[in-house]
Order: sequence, then C-alpha cells, then structure tokens
Amino acid sequence: MAMLFDPTIFDNLKVALENQLYDLDNLDERIRVVNRVDRLDMAVMGREFALQFVLAGSDREKRIIGEIRLDTSLRDLATELLELQEGEPPGCSLRLLFHLALPDAETHCLRIQTAVREQWGAEVSLTQTLSFVYGSESGGGTVYKNAVELRFNRRIDEEQMNDLPELIEHMLLTLEALEQL
Repeated sequence: MAMLFDPTIFDNLKVALENQLYDLDNLDERIRVVNRVDRLDMAVMGREFALQFVLAGSDREKRIIGEIRLDTSLRDLATELLELQEGEPPGCSLRLLFHLALPDAETHCLRIQTAVREQWGAEVSLTQTLSFVYGSESGGGTVYKNAVELRFNRRIDEEQMNDLPELIEHMLLTLEALEQL
C-alpha cells in the first residue's frame, strides 16, 4: 500500500496563487500572464515559483510587469516533511515585484515610492533597484530599468491563504497607480 503524502506549504500556496492569477487572466480578463517560473535550485535544494503579469489592455509604452514570487528553503521543506519540531515553523518567503522603465530616475523613484507606500504602508520593506544597458542611450537619454521589490517582515504559510485575494487586488491597484505616473 502506498503512503499518502500531503502537499507542502509551498505547493499549496503555489497552487492557490496560480489559480487566482490564471482566473484573473482567463476568466475575468483583468490581467495577462506573461511569464511563469517554477524552479528547483539543486545547489541549495530550494524552490522558487513566480508569475509575471500585466494589466489587460495596458498601454505597451507604459506597461509595467507585476510579479509574485514565492520561495522556500531546504530547511523549511525538511522541517515540514520530517515533521521536526525544533526552531521556527516552516513557511515561505513572499516577494512582490514591479518592473518598469524610467526615463528620469530622480523624479520617478520618489513618485514610485509614494505610490507604493500609499497602497502598502510603511511596514513593508521597499527597495528600488535601477539598471541600464551601457551604450543603449537613445536621443532622449538613458532609460533605466527599475525593479521595485516589496518584502514582508514575516514568512507565510497556509494560515495566510485567505489573504491572497486581497494581496493580489492590492498588486493590481499598485499597477494601476504606477501606470498613472
């Protein structure tokens, strides 16, 4: 007789995120999923899942990509699967990212920070990482790529499953606000 095994916290959260985001794409047509990552990192035996999406009907010139990224480590997986009771309980890290292009980083980064803080508050860690391709300056100057990352001060597990629709709704509102800048 085969042993039954429960899906991990990571797998349950991944499926919940996938279902909700693909429903917003296929059924509600509010977003378009543009990329999906489901990775097992053999070097550290960690797992990563990410879905990238854009608002449906968004202007291609102003298009901002939203990304939900879920990570878990070997320690978390082992603690959960082996039902170890030592240390902190297993869970996952959740990060939200917004990828956009900026012609003027000085002005736009402050506006972005203000718009994101209006949606998420001050308790979420906010980082903006700018990059550009050297030599790709157009007539209007350098265009920067900005990766806006939100990190939460705690890890999540199935207890936060009911919070996912509200989290996704906040992401959509953030995308709308960023497109207005």
